[in-house]
Formats: sequence, C-alpha cells, structure tokens
Amino acid sequence: MSAPRALRYAAEQLEELLGRTPESVSAVRPTEDGWQADVEVLELERVPTTTSVMATYRVTLDAQGELVAYERTRRYSRGQIDRL
Repeated sequence: MSAPRALRYAAEQLEELLGRTPESVSAVRPTEDGWQADVEVLELERVPTTTSVMATYRVTLDAQGELVAYERTRRYSRGQIDRL
C-alpha cells in the first residue's frame, strides 16, 4: 500500500480509537514491516485557539496499512514553538 493511502487509513483508525479527528501528519518513515508516522491531534479545544492542547501520536502500520500500535509521544499548546 502506498504511503498516502496507508496514512489516510491509519488516520481513520486512530480517529475511531481516540474519538478525535487527526489534524495533520508531521512525519512519515518506512519500516521493514510497513510505515511509522507522527500524527497531530487536537486533544482539548480552548479559547483562544492558541491555548488548545495538541498531542503527537506515533502510529505503526503494517504493510497493508493496518494500525498495529500507537502511543502519545508529546502534548503541547497549539501556539507553542519548538526551540532547536
């Protein structure tokens, strides 16, 4: 399965598990068994929106695009900028 198709399918599966709609994919990499991706999800909506709580989930997909594992790796305010 191609990366874009696999990621769309994974986003649907993650949404079903979390009950929240993924907003974007911030990283994608092939693995020996499929794909791994970092997906950004709105966890808590606040006003103003820059204070909303976001989370990064690392998802692991098999070669058919099935979600086989996920974990939350980070929580942050939407307006937060990473310092390099």
